[in-house]
Amino acid sequence: MGKLTVSALRAVLVVVLTGTVLVQVLMVWALVSGNDPEDGSRPLTAFRVITILGLMSVQVAVVCVWRLVAMVRRGTVFSPVAFRYVDGVIGAIVAIALLWFAVTAVNAPGQRDDPGVTLIMGGIGLAILGVALIVLVLRMLLVQAVARDVQAAQMQAELDEVI
Repeated sequence: MGKLTVSALRAVLVVVLTGTVLVQVLMVWALVSGNDPEDGSRPLTAFRVITILGLMSVQVAVVCVWRLVAMVRRGTVFSPVAFRYVDGVIGAIVAIALLWFAVTAVNAPGQRDDPGVTLIMGGIGLAILGVALIVLVLRMLLVQAVARDVQAAQMQAELDEVI
């Protein structure tokens, strides 16, 4: 990765992390303060808790991507250490999907007249799980690359012994 690409990605990650922290603080403040203008038509407390947890999942993914970018810059991404960060991203995406399903379930009673909205929301949850599966496939590719890198290092060591 070039320096410009890394810098741009890090700038985006900083903006996302800062934004999620600010929204999280506002959501926690709304929960704690008790100044809730809710009229009972929507369970805002449940939505706020789900939002706070969802933002935590996004923050985990951002930190894991930051660490992976640092490993790419150092040239150490093809090592078993990278697996835990990729696993963190996968876990965060799955958590976001589960939280989306929770939003769908909380929102469903209000959609009795139009159940298609609930079906669409469920489809979006499945699409989010699909993203987790894509990252899992990419993790498998990383596992293969690390294995080939180890194999190449072993062959190079054997070759050095022969020479």
